[in-house]
Amino acid sequence: MSGPPPSASTLEPIAARAWPAVESSRIGGWRLYASSGYSGRINACWPLDGPGLSTDDAIDAVEAWYAARRLPSLFKIADRAAQPPDVVAALSARGYRPRTETLTLFAPACAAAPSAVRLSDRVEEAFRAVFTAAGGESADARERLAALARMPRPRAFAHLVEGGVPAAIGACAAEGLWAVVFAMRTSPAHRRQGFARRVLAALSAWAAQAGASHVYLQVEADNLPAVALYEGAGFEEAYRYRYWRRPARG
Repeated sequence: MSGPPPSASTLEPIAARAWPAVESSRIGGWRLYASSGYSGRINACWPLDGPGLSTDDAIDAVEAWYAARRLPSLFKIADRAAQPPDVVAALSARGYRPRTETLTLFAPACAAAPSAVRLSDRVEEAFRAVFTAAGGESADARERLAALARMPRPRAFAHLVEGGVPAAIGACAAEGLWAVVFAMRTSPAHRRQGFARRVLAALSAWAAQAGASHVYLQVEADNLPAVALYEGAGFEEAYRYRYWRRPARG
């Protein structure tokens, strides 16, 4: 991609609409999302622009909003966003600490679609089977599956079957020239066999057909196998974000 990489101010609002929380609110340019408390993206405040009041007053309002919902206050701070420059210092002074460094990676949408990957606009049983293969139908999994079901159209849920068994999945939602990929998972018995790469290629091809010129996704920085997969598929880093939260009191 020629020119600078896309900024958080461009991609984060698309990600928020594609992965919708149960409840949302705003304090100026700060977006507040709440669900059941598991997935960080739909249970955090995203300070993407100025809040329209002092940083300390805005943090107070955020903490009150989450306290009213019996959820911990969590802030998703992205590099190269337009939040006030003193947000990190203000959070640090209150005892918040960063965790879960996450990469936002992007690549051109690819027109070539591999065979044997099924695409649907709803969560099918094969998709659900792979999604819950590691942890079962936990409260965490139920929250994430519910968020996937709320994804706006145009959207695609991909799954690949190997030997009659669901092996790998992924989901994608398109908005304008961008499409965002979520829920890339491979069942434990089918890892390191290239299935995730095929699912990713199928979603990228679907995104191109939906009118997107680029695809992006988010992956935790310490998930080295996944980062290697995406970089091998031509993805480049746009920016990073971290969650800021107070350590649990013992």
